[in-house]
Amino acid sequence: MRLAYQYRLRPTSQQIARFENWLDLCRRQYNYRLAERFNWWEKNRCDVDRFSIISCSIAPLKNRPDYYSQKRDLTNTKTLFLEYKELPSHTLQDVIARVEKTFDRWLKGDIKGFKSGCPRFKGAFRYRSLAFPDPIKPEHVQGKFIQLLKIGKVKMILHRPIPDGFKIKTATITCKADGWYISLSLEDVTVPSLTSDIIPVPDNTVGIDMGLKSFLVTSDNQEVEIPQHYRQAEKQLKRLQRQLSRKKKGSNRRQKSIKRVAKTHLKVAN
Repeated sequence: MRLAYQYRLRPTSQQIARFENWLDLCRRQYNYRLAERFNWWEKNRCDVDRFSIISCSIAPLKNRPDYYSQKRDLTNTKTLFLEYKELPSHTLQDVIARVEKTFDRWLKGDIKGFKSGCPRFKGAFRYRSLAFPDPIKPEHVQGKFIQLLKIGKVKMILHRPIPDGFKIKTATITCKADGWYISLSLEDVTVPSLTSDIIPVPDNTVGIDMGLKSFLVTSDNQEVEIPQHYRQAEKQLKRLQRQLSRKKKGSNRRQKSIKRVAKTHLKVAN
């Protein structure tokens, strides 16, 4: 069984500076690797039909950049740009995995055949998470601190304990509008049995209908209204977005206004 627990971080100013620097480096690497795949796709796709192929010579196709070829090329990146040596190797490899996933979903689609839109390059402040795919040992979580590779101990608000028997498989640091968070992916190989001795009968069974006018309605006539968090925040969002549209692009006041809008959206999502 796999669970995800999210905790809020209280990093120091030096750790925040390192997180922001790593995010910028990963964003640049993401755009570069995505550009490599776009260049391959533009140069190797064929817009001619079968009749025009007979009267023309076909140039040999270039090797398609994939996850493994781009991952091997990371050694050249670290040689040319020394700042990439500060990042953990698996964090950089996760950037390549993200490019692989978004590009394949555009060309091939997912398991059910649904295709995503064309991948876009990440602008400033659009790349918001750092992945640590290596498992974290239990001794690396000591009280209110968690030990991360090449970062050290980072303070976090442990609002609920990690369940016994679960192993921390991965960790992901995310920058949100109101601060930094860490998501821990927990795994327990001993999945509890779902069998039960209770036999379902009409007396101990309740049916639930998810609707549009109500959040849900049960078979015993209990109704739960829709919270309408977004509708309640529409007036405030309208006012904040109007203020944002009047700010000069690139100014400090515009950046502050963007944070106000982002915090309001985050409150609705929470």
